[in-house]
Amino acid sequence: MKKHIFIFTAAAILVACSKDDPEPEKTYTNGITRVFEYLPAPGQFINTMPAATAGDTPETMRRKAETALTGGSMISLGGFGGYVVFGFDHTIVNREGNDFLVKGNAHVNSAEPGVIMVSYDVNENSLPDDEWYEIAGSEYSKSSTIKNYETTYYKPELEPLNPNEPEYIRWTDNQGGEGWLTKNNFHTQTYYPMWKGDSYTLKGTFMEANIYDQSGNGTLWASPANGWGYADNWVNTDAGAQIDIDWAVNSEGNTVHLKGIDFVKVICANRAEGGWTGEISTEVSGFTDLNL
Repeated sequence: MKKHIFIFTAAAILVACSKDDPEPEKTYTNGITRVFEYLPAPGQFINTMPAATAGDTPETMRRKAETALTGGSMISLGGFGGYVVFGFDHTIVNREGNDFLVKGNAHVNSAEPGVIMVSYDVNENSLPDDEWYEIAGSEYSKSSTIKNYETTYYKPELEPLNPNEPEYIRWTDNQGGEGWLTKNNFHTQTYYPMWKGDSYTLKGTFMEANIYDQSGNGTLWASPANGWGYADNWVNTDAGAQIDIDWAVNSEGNTVHLKGIDFVKVICANRAEGGWTGEISTEVSGFTDLNL
């Protein structure tokens, strides 16, 4: 049996472990080191977190998201389907118990859950082009959860003059549904990603939102956390935020056993709004390998 040497430092951790059990001896960062893709859905924090300009492209926004997540800042994924793909400088080894957590900005009664997808670098090319698996959290098997859900968003022809516009950004889905996203007076920039064209489609697992009007008059909204298995769902320090790689399932819903993971994709799972508080939008602020 290999010995595992863990030397803790302020910035990183020295681990002696093969790709499956990180080796040779090297200093690893306990956090995100690379962002591969960033594409949010429209939302009240889009184009500001990170900031975008008319001259930005998918690549410049990828780099901005990478700068934020490797530098201790936060990004917003917007509403349903918005996503980010990131990786690390080592394999997150699958050991007994919980293995990692994706940091968000959730607090009590303010959950904005993101579905977590994971991938293992089978071909060892350091790119997220191998099979993806979904972390099957507490809502995975519920009848209200829709797999392979798709939403198309349409760029508004003009920004509204009304600071509170209920019919702002139009959407349609692959279930025959359609509707509008609202604009509120707290965030006046365009909510549609400035680097996208006239429309685009996002897909993922859709979960029924928990948000409700706690006050009864629209002044106090609550969004309780789901049971387990999601990003930006529980407070980062809560055990409910921790993820076990053994919760991963393939596209058929069958449990898989991964030696570890090299890439994570987080996708906003809800499309819901809470009055003046705006839409539910998953935020990502970092990552922790619980085994280091």
